[in-house]
Amino acid sequence: MRPRVSWMTGNDDTILEYLHEKDMALPPGTLHFNLEREGFEVGYSTIRRRLKLLESAGLIQNEAEEGSYYGLTEKGRQYLSGDLDASELEQDDEN
Repeated sequence: MRPRVSWMTGNDDTILEYLHEKDMALPPGTLHFNLEREGFEVGYSTIRRRLKLLESAGLIQNEAEEGSYYGLTEKGRQYLSGDLDASELEQDDEN
């Protein structure tokens, strides 16, 4: 079972699972477009906001020198597999 902390939402799981499934780094607009195409109702501004929080928690990282292309980190993979202690995410609880 995955750890869940109070600052995380179902949208976070959707974003992380999509990045994992596609195994690529995507900018917010492309991520939003493709999630919509697959039937997920997550607004663009929500995606941008959640990406920043997920990045600050170390679950994703910006992989581009220019622009914002977000990809899953090893910590993100551990979260998705349930191998991450929730206390490692609690520090970001004020978000």
